[in-house]
This record gives sequence, C-alpha cells and structure tokens, in this order.
Amino acid sequence: MKRNIKSLIGFTMGATDGEIGEVKDFYFDDHSWTVRYLIVETGSWLNNRRVLISPEALLTPDWENKVFPVNLSKEKVKNSPNVDTENPVSRQHEIEMYNYYPWTSYWGTGIWGGGMGVTGMMTEASEPFEDAVKREVNKDIKEVGAVDPHLRSTNMVAGYTIHATDGKIGDVDDFIVDDTSWKLDFFEVDTGDWFPGKKVLISPKLIKKISWDSSEVILRISVENVKNSPEYVPNKGVEEKYVGDLHNYYAKFTVG
Repeated sequence: MKRNIKSLIGFTMGATDGEIGEVKDFYFDDHSWTVRYLIVETGSWLNNRRVLISPEALLTPDWENKVFPVNLSKEKVKNSPNVDTENPVSRQHEIEMYNYYPWTSYWGTGIWGGGMGVTGMMTEASEPFEDAVKREVNKDIKEVGAVDPHLRSTNMVAGYTIHATDGKIGDVDDFIVDDTSWKLDFFEVDTGDWFPGKKVLISPKLIKKISWDSSEVILRISVENVKNSPEYVPNKGVEEKYVGDLHNYYAKFTVG
C-alpha cells in the first residue's frame, strides 16, 4: 500500500520487551530511492537518544494503532553503535551497525554485499573474520569516502524547490512510500501560487538532476506536462488505479 511519509512520523516502535520510542524521520538513498533507516527517538529509558533501525527489522505493522513492532529487544537497541543523526552517516558507522545487527547490507559486493545469508557477511576460510571486516571497511571508505553522500533525510528534502523545464512548479511537501518495498514512489508537491490549492505527484524517474547545495529538484518535463497529469486528491489516498494512471501518463516522459 502507498502511504505518506508524514503520516508515519510519530509511530511508536515496539521492541520484543517494550517500547523503544517514536519515529522522527527516515533516511533514503538517492540511487534507488529506497528508505534505508527509520530514525527513532528513544524515550527516557535511553536518554532520548536517536537510533537507526532498518526496515528489515520490522514485523507486521499495526497501522490502526500506529505501531511498528520490531524483532529486537530494548537491550539490543541500547547496546547498538552510536550514530549522530544530526550529521551525515558515515559508511563506517553503517558497517558497524550491520556487523552488530543481523541485517543484510544494501551496498557493495565483498563481504557486505546483499544476498549472502542472514547477516550478509561471508569471509574466506583462510582469513580471520576481524581482518576481513577491517579490509572491507578500509576499501569501502576509500571508494565512497568517509561519508555516504547518497543517504538523505526526508525531513531535510521536504521544502526543496521543484523546477520544470520552463519554470517552477512548487516545493516538495511529502513523499509517497510503498509500505512493503519501502521505495519512495513519488514526491508530493505543493504547487503554491502556480496551481493554487492543488498538489501533484512526481516520480523520481522524471528527475533530470538534483542540486543538493541549492535545494532544487530539476525535472525533464514542462509545467504543462505536470499540469495535465492525473488529478491527485490527497484525502482520497493513493489507490492502485490512480498509481497506474499516473505511471501510464508519465511513461512517455521517462527515460530508461
């Protein structure tokens, strides 16, 4: 089902033995447009520390009561590696978390590549595990730098200006996420003065480029193309038929 990211802010995250805290934000990577972490602010039991939890840890959500159960104990979360969510997350910190938690990594090949079992780690029999970890950490940092430049906060990207080929159409107001794959299927755009009182959905596939420095999203379609897209009515939700109509309409503008 398709859901607005903003509607998920404030969900309670429940461990196997009690409440962890509340969801405050999401990190997605701008290569696959997939949510990689839920940012959870813990309660007083952990001094309101913010922790990163992969969607892989989620059990069946309780949508009615706004609860994300996870297959982790509070003790497991308490002892997890510290990550400063106010700053860009380094790949080394991610590797430390994936070493700590039984999650399959989403990047690279090596011992950290996906599809290698529960933990996503595999080493040569002749190489000690600790040495393999150190080797892969050093290799990954050398290749992508100390900070992963592709992890973005949904809170921070909200507000980015959206430009068509011939003018501004509005600002990013929210995201539409698939609650099974955790892919961000659409930007929800507040059109402001350009199209008063209306919102439109734009697929990331229509993006020509993003200027992260100037907080701008540049599209490869015109204002008229957007204006003629199937009408989006926020209070009706994002039904599958509407998604199909939207994809069919934008297909002629999509490259690849």
